[in-house]
Amino acid sequence: MSPHITLITLGVADIAKATAFYERLGFVLSEGASEASVSFFKAGAAVLALWSREAQRDDANAHGLWTGNGGIVVAQNVANEDEVDVVMAKAEAAGALILKPAAKTFWGGYNGYFADPDGHVWEIAHNPFWPLDKNGSIDLPA
Repeated sequence: MSPHITLITLGVADIAKATAFYERLGFVLSEGASEASVSFFKAGAAVLALWSREAQRDDANAHGLWTGNGGIVVAQNVANEDEVDVVMAKAEAAGALILKPAAKTFWGGYNGYFADPDGHVWEIAHNPFWPLDKNGSIDLPA
């Protein structure tokens, strides 16, 4: 079995509010998989889930470890710098807090950061050294 990521779950304070935020970003809710207590969105090859922070903490038995954001950044790579600007503007319009406006990076790319209403940090990036395939997945160099 090869290692891969199939699902990213974000613990949120209010599932309906968080769902509306991600829908404003353009994610499409899977009506057939979602319930009032959890929302699922197809996100490329993976699934993005929104679930109660408390329910996630309880399910993982992580009471002694998890007190909030664990320092994880969710990233979306896009095809060019203009697309970074478009996604960042869409995020701000949807209610995100812009943490770092999009700009050239020290490593030769272009990126910006925002936080969703629950404080989850997202990076929107264009990496000219990592082309995207026809499905929008990163084509890492061998």
